[in-house]
Amino acid sequence: MGNLPGPLERLVEELRRLPGIGPRTARRLAFHLARRPADEVRALAAALAGLPETLGTCRECGNLAEGGLCPICADPRRDRGLLCVVEQPENLAAIEETGAWRGLYHVLGGAISPLRAIGPEDLAVDALLQRVAGGGIREVILATNPTIEGEATALYLARRLAGSGVRVTRPATGLPVGGDLEYVDRTTLARALEARRDVPGED
Repeated sequence: MGNLPGPLERLVEELRRLPGIGPRTARRLAFHLARRPADEVRALAAALAGLPETLGTCRECGNLAEGGLCPICADPRRDRGLLCVVEQPENLAAIEETGAWRGLYHVLGGAISPLRAIGPEDLAVDALLQRVAGGGIREVILATNPTIEGEATALYLARRLAGSGVRVTRPATGLPVGGDLEYVDRTTLARALEARRDVPGED
């Protein structure tokens, strides 16, 4: 890539750091931006530069938020007795697009993965247990990804929630095994949520 002008080459290198963007896609995006009007490029740059200062974490659920609470937690129309547990904010966004869930969320920040040295203590598990212990929650749906790590995390949480008095469920079958919720089509995801099944907390 040494034949590119310096600014364009630096842009390509930065774009390649983004997930799912390889060298060719990065080059295409860089050339596209280079052809756009200056005000559009500056607007994009300003939006990116402002993220660290303006975007934080919701103090209730762990979702991305501008301010203390995310729009979902701040919405009084939400059913506060229903709690959907997801791994990452992008999983939350995928479920929201279905329009099938009117409860609240809890973002773990990942999944248990011994191979990556990620244990329960690295996730927002204690915060979840505290929310449940605080009362008012009737059901917790464990919507972790249908991967090995996601299944292990769901089983761990089901055991920790056993005896809490709340119903613990998991989205129904129909989700592709080994995939991420953000890539599942809306109809499949909505039906999986509606037909959720109970998860036993103990063997």
